[in-house]
Amino acid sequence: MFKKFNLKKIAKEIAIMGITLFIVMNIISYLRSPKLSDTSLPNITSTLIDNTHYSSLNQSKKPLLIHFWATWCPTCKLEAGNIQKISEDFNVLTVAVKSGSDTEIRDYIKENNFDFKVINDSQGILSSQFSVPAFPTTFIYNSQGKLEFTEVGYTSILGLYARMLWVQ
Repeated sequence: MFKKFNLKKIAKEIAIMGITLFIVMNIISYLRSPKLSDTSLPNITSTLIDNTHYSSLNQSKKPLLIHFWATWCPTCKLEAGNIQKISEDFNVLTVAVKSGSDTEIRDYIKENNFDFKVINDSQGILSSQFSVPAFPTTFIYNSQGKLEFTEVGYTSILGLYARMLWVQ
């Protein structure tokens, strides 16, 4: 009545489904990626939620990952640990969009044991300048300030590390 499970066949099917899902997700991300008129790193000068001053011009010729997210975004919550990990090894600036006051965002960061740099984009002005279509959206600039990658939606830690190492 029951056929024997063929583990090799099941593993092959899972691998094919995984590869197909990976390809489809990358195509969707590409189609949703923002269309920027200028691919140079803009001068971002702002006060972070920890009250320190930030300027993108002071990045000492290193790659920079800019990550747009929101506290109310479920996918952003899933990806936040990846952003925390990548921020420990690379230059990362995050932008919390329409996520409340500085205090509310600081509380969210503290509750989740994060310590990445955060700009509060309470009105969505910075996200509009970057033409962010959805959250999360990530931009990766090389050491010369040229945009190399954009990613809309969830990105794995492996994908983030691969892209950051590629642009170095």
